[in-house]
Amino acid sequence: MAGSAATAQVRRDGDALVFSGALLRAGVTALWKQVGAPAGVRRLDLRAVERLDSAGLALLAELAARAGGEVAIDGEPAGLAELRAAYRLTPGLAFAAA
Repeated sequence: MAGSAATAQVRRDGDALVFSGALLRAGVTALWKQVGAPAGVRRLDLRAVERLDSAGLALLAELAARAGGEVAIDGEPAGLAELRAAYRLTPGLAFAAA
């Protein structure tokens, strides 16, 4: 498991942030430094993400918020739907209205 977390990566591709590996607590901190300010980001590409935990979801939700609100999400890695429901996030990772 630790090996997968170490392989978590992100790169910019136009208006998208493209993630790969496992977005787990052990690897999320390093990704924050790589992303910086997500100006102009409209999509989060998660098609190469193996799985994520709550720390990975927090990273994605914060990036979506910093990008100006809901973003398009490409892909559905293991754990995303369950965590999104538990934290009452919309499909674009914004907090759902109560």
